[in-house]
Amino acid sequence: MMASEHDGTTTAGGEVNRRTFLASTGRAAALGAAGGLLVGPGMRNVHAAGSDTINVALVGCGGRGGGAAVDALSVPGGQTRIVAMADVFRDRIDIVKRSLDEQFKERVDVPEDRKFVGFDGFRQAIDCLKPGDIALFATPVAFRAPHFAACIEKGVNVFMEKPISIDGPSTRRMIELAAQADAKGIKVGVGLMCRHCDRRRELEERLRAGEAGDLIAFRGYRMHNPPHNLDLAPGPGTTSELLWQIKRFHNFLWASGGIFSDYCVHHVDEVGWMKGSWPVKAEATGGRHFKGKIDDQNFDNYAIEYTFDDGTKFFYGCRVIKDTESKFGVFGQGSKGAFTISERGHSPAKSKIYRGQAMTDAAVAWAAEQPEANPYRREWEHLVAAITAGERYNEVVRSAEASLVTAMGRFAAHTGQPVTYQEMLDSPDDLTAGVDSLTMDSPAPLVANADGTYPVPNPGRTKFEYRS
Repeated sequence: MMASEHDGTTTAGGEVNRRTFLASTGRAAALGAAGGLLVGPGMRNVHAAGSDTINVALVGCGGRGGGAAVDALSVPGGQTRIVAMADVFRDRIDIVKRSLDEQFKERVDVPEDRKFVGFDGFRQAIDCLKPGDIALFATPVAFRAPHFAACIEKGVNVFMEKPISIDGPSTRRMIELAAQADAKGIKVGVGLMCRHCDRRRELEERLRAGEAGDLIAFRGYRMHNPPHNLDLAPGPGTTSELLWQIKRFHNFLWASGGIFSDYCVHHVDEVGWMKGSWPVKAEATGGRHFKGKIDDQNFDNYAIEYTFDDGTKFFYGCRVIKDTESKFGVFGQGSKGAFTISERGHSPAKSKIYRGQAMTDAAVAWAAEQPEANPYRREWEHLVAAITAGERYNEVVRSAEASLVTAMGRFAAHTGQPVTYQEMLDSPDDLTAGVDSLTMDSPAPLVANADGTYPVPNPGRTKFEYRS
């Protein structure tokens, strides 16, 4: 089971980002056609069966998968090589393959018999790897747990894109699988690349040292034009309902957790990191302003009030409405001064600490040195270094927790009810139930109404987001 996905992110130095990858590779195709712990018990320092090359299988060949593959192949030393690709859409495989060939001709070895199409293609791609190699998962989040489980069984290391869970049941599954991966010494990286940003790490150290005083409040924003059409009309047409929902995965909660889970998890993770804990409660509002002929399951805006156990607040706003103010960053206030975690976009962060609460140039007490290393590349460097050194490396638990906290905000907005961390973790509503048995002929997990529309969140009407 696999499908492609993309992200709205920027990278340093004008490098290809994970949203624009598919668009740019599509143009290229058209032109062409016309820190470390000890290893687990009994584990040895192994990668790629002792060879100097780490083979990578790319599962999910959309913009995010193509961008992550570029990052994987950009690790200094030339250790990595793409040897298999899988997706439910054959054209995505071919587009990404052509672009990778243009950039990394000698390190892409994917003949026709190692291109796999279908929901079982991920298993075939994993079977092309040896213990110590890496499976790269850039499918919609719904498929994270079954894909991860297959890698644990095979003994293959993993890099998986964020988020990695979207509700209580999927979070519990990922945490359980993380323990199994640790027991087998499997290394796992997760695409919450901000944690790998050298400048943000320096900011976190300075905050821990008290340079901004007691941390008393956080605020964040992800506000921009819709990156894709949120009106689902005229519907799937001749495409199967299942494949159409996967192609439009951002529009459906079962596939992606919706735009809030997919887009906003980075900022939630950054704040939890700087605070040193996760919020214990979320309250929210949100709504739909622009109705289409067939509405998707997202709201057009979300306003979340997160509360930490000491009473500290994190106020977060997400808005995807055309021709409104764009704002994309996350900030904090300490008793001694304000600070910037990320100023505009994900990279460069341009982190700062200020003297007092006025965030002006004259009040800057410390500013992150520029230029900054690309965190998308740094996360791959750290994963490959851990594999090569045989160090224990597993980012799943904290990434699942970040994903759960993000889902708390979405859930609170969609239901109109506050929700605690524990309530969200214990919730029985399993949005991704049954995805491990999907085939190309399966019905879609979300059934359309008789008029062709889909169930949508209606705060106060249902116990869960769109069902009771």
